[in-house]
Order: sequence, then structure tokens, then C-alpha cells
Amino acid sequence: MSQPNIREIIKQELVKCAQDPKYFMKKYCVVQHPMRGKVPFHLYPYQETCVDTFNQDDKYCVILKSRQLGLSTLSAGYALWLMTFHSDKNILVIATKQETAKNLVAKVRVMHNELPSWLKNKCVEDNKLSLKYENGSQIKAVSSNSDSARSEALSLLIIDEAAFIDKIDEIWTSAQQTLATGGRAIMLSTPNGVGNLFHRTWVEAENGSDDWNFIRLPWDLHPERDEAWRKKQDDLLGPKMAAQECDCDFVTSGQTVIDGGILQWYDETFIKEPVEKQGFDSNLWIWEQPDYTRGYLVCADTARGDGSDYSALHVIDTENLVQVAEYRGQVSTKDFGNLCVEVATKYNDALLVMENASIGWAAIQQVIDRGYRNLFYATSDLQYVDTEHQMSNKFRALDKKMVAGFSMTMKTRPLVIAKLEEYFREKSVKIYSKRLLDELWTFIYHNNKAEAMKGYHDDLVLSFCIGLWVRDTALRLQSEQMDLTKSSLTNIQSYAPVYSPTDGQKNPYEMDTGKEKEDLKWLLG
Repeated sequence: MSQPNIREIIKQELVKCAQDPKYFMKKYCVVQHPMRGKVPFHLYPYQETCVDTFNQDDKYCVILKSRQLGLSTLSAGYALWLMTFHSDKNILVIATKQETAKNLVAKVRVMHNELPSWLKNKCVEDNKLSLKYENGSQIKAVSSNSDSARSEALSLLIIDEAAFIDKIDEIWTSAQQTLATGGRAIMLSTPNGVGNLFHRTWVEAENGSDDWNFIRLPWDLHPERDEAWRKKQDDLLGPKMAAQECDCDFVTSGQTVIDGGILQWYDETFIKEPVEKQGFDSNLWIWEQPDYTRGYLVCADTARGDGSDYSALHVIDTENLVQVAEYRGQVSTKDFGNLCVEVATKYNDALLVMENASIGWAAIQQVIDRGYRNLFYATSDLQYVDTEHQMSNKFRALDKKMVAGFSMTMKTRPLVIAKLEEYFREKSVKIYSKRLLDELWTFIYHNNKAEAMKGYHDDLVLSFCIGLWVRDTALRLQSEQMDLTKSSLTNIQSYAPVYSPTDGQKNPYEMDTGKEKEDLKWLLG
């Protein structure tokens, strides 16, 4: 073959590669397979669809994927194509850890090294975290710090495993300015529960956002996987983790304290709009008006009123375990204390349980100043709870070194959260509030601590936890004590002789108090 023909062929190949990144990757890119070593990059149909989406200039791309579908490798191949055939392209890779982001840059380096010499650009910088070409295009890997994307203008931002990055909201906010000049973004991840930025972005895209294209890639798109493979994942990872890694299911994934399937059941079964919204801010939601034959408990958590947190309360029917009212709003501590008194009074002078940490004391003091007589008292370690003699017997409370309110401590917090999980797991509590359910979706285990996701709230959740714990401990114990007393008196009545004032018998219910005799028959009801 003559020299001019070789040059013409190379020229034609360059044109084909420049016009079509799929052609470039399939014909000239090599990937490292964990078992087969370096092999040609044969794209699967779903991967070709992704490349077409990557290459749309007008939208970002969010990909909900199963594990090990080669999307990180595909993103690396697309980044190499962009750098090879375009000058001054600035590509940034962010992942859960710098090591993970560095692996994607390593994939680019492997593909670059295996390109034919006539297709390979000259490197002016090549290290573990970056690769830069003579034409000014480069790719860099960074860790997931809040200012990771706060740099020069980006042509392409790749966020790998976005649902698992702690500071993803801050990263994405800072990235907006760097992408403002026309840059694109690829956000890919397996699911990790709901409420995080990745989930919100996916929902926004599904609802027709003008900014995002979306692609869902479940496990069975891979031609080498079948039902036997999927079943094996359950055995290896456990059903919950396998659902997260394989099924692209937000609900069954994540580390929510309450299982996602249970929360979905509550959403479909009970959640409904309140029958009435009261208060100056319409944030007191009512589902059931007071029934004067029933007992209620009001549980409350106080916020400053001028910050980002909310003051919250619930009214719970203690017999049926039904949430009948709820408040969440930003009010002063004095106003919140007054609201607690008004709501508790309305619901049959309900037992009022208020969390007493820091700012909570200001609201509790307002309740005490107003003389509410059914405020919850307990010892600081909650070993003794006085639910029968609250404000009506301050001396008893002082004698036992009791304090007003509920103390949320390192000891009590796991107990009340365990009680929340137990009630929801057994589906023995009924909630109507969409606000509470939304908080439960983002109430997760983070570093072995149950708390709201970063940027979300748990005021309604924690106050509800406290209410369930008090209902199941203090009120239950009080009820059992009353039942025991009633049973004892019934036994006395069963074995005591029948007394009639006309038969001359001595009254068996008569007690000598030292001054006068008192008839105790009234105790038998």
C-alpha cells in the first residue's frame, strides 16, 4: 500500500472517530477486565445509548444504575474522546473518595496508552490524579470536599456514586458557577435511599426537567446476567443490599431507620390531608377533634424560632396509637410554650411531654408559669417517671429529684429511636402526616447514629419518638399499676364477708385512724 493511501485512511479514521465517540471507543479503546486482562472495549447496547445521551450539549445526564455495568469505564472512554478531539476541555471527576475518582483517571490513562500513535495526543502532565494534553485538554480527580468543584470553568463534571457522597449538595451548588459557561455534567450512582440530591435530581428528571436527561439501568440489561446471577446476589449481599446494588430501587435502598418498604406502605395506607389547619401560620394540622372519652398525649420538641430548625408537637391517642394532630413551625419559645398548653388543654388536659435540652427549658418555663397541671416529670436518667402527680405535687417531684420534661441523652436517644422502629416495624401506630413521613424518609443511620440527612430536619421524628416511648413506658406502667390495684381490691371484695348494717356484724371495711373510724368501702368502686 502506498504512503498517500495510508495517510488518507488515517485521515478518514480520524474524521470517523471525531464524529462518533462510540466508533472511537469500540475500535480503538482497550479496557482492563478483572479476569481477562486488557480487552477491546465492546460496547453493549445500553452503553451506546448512554454515550448518545452524554453527547447532547443542551442537558445534563443523571444515570440510575445497577452495580458493575461499566458506567465508570464508559465515562472514562467518553472523557478520553472529548480530550482527544477537542482543545481546552477541562474535565473534573468527583467520587466518594479520592481513590475512587483516581481510578477513573487511571482508566483514561490505560485507554490513552493503548491508542495507536497517530491517534494519541502528547501528554504534558501525567500523574495519579490528572492527565493533561498538549492541546490544553485535561482530566483531574478530586475528593468529595464541599469546594471540590469550585475551580476554573468546567467542560464536563463526572460525579461517580453521587448518592453516597456526604457533601453532594454543597458540591453541586459550587459546581453551578463552574458549569455556567456551557459545561455538561454526568451524575451516576446506584440508589441510596430517598431525599438526597441524587434522588431529587432523578425525580426532577423523570418529571420532565428541562435541565436533565435520565437513564435507568437495572441489572438485567447486562447480557451476561440472568435470574441465577440475581439470586446469587441475594445470597452474597443480603436482600436489602442486593436490592440497592441491582434493582435501581430507591425505596428498598439506603440506610433509613424505618425500612423503606414500610414507609411506602404507610404512604399508601394512611397519609392524608388534615381536616383542618389552624394557627396564625396554619401549621397546626388536625385530623381528629378531641373525643372527651379518650386519653391523649402531647409530645413536643422546641427550636429557637429564628434558625433553620422547627418547633414540633404531636397529639397521640394513647389507647389507639393514632396521630390526631401535629404542629411544625418557627415560633418563639414563649409562643410555642403557650401553644403546647392550649393544645394539651384542648385534648382533655393531655399529658404534656416536652424535650428539655437547652432552648427547650424556655418553653417549659412558660408552661410552668401558666400553671398547667399535667406536665411530664422524670428523673434525669428516666428511671423514675411521675405521670400521676405532675404539677399537682411539686414536693413529690422535688423529693425524688425530678425535673420537668424529657431528657434526650446518649443513653435515652437509642431507646426512643428503637421504640420508633419497633412500632413502625409492627405497623402498630397510625400516622396521617406527610410532613412526618417526609422526615422519616431522610432519617438515616450515619456513622451508627440515627439522624436526619445533611440539609434535612428530624424535629417531627424526634418528638414522635419521645411520645411513643413515654406512651409505652410511663403510661403503660401507670396503667398496669392501676390494673393491679383494681385487681387487689377486687380480690378483697371477693373474699370479704358481705356486710349489712342491719345484721349486727362488724364492718370489715372500717379502719381506725386514731381519731375516728373511716369506711373504706368506696375503694371498691
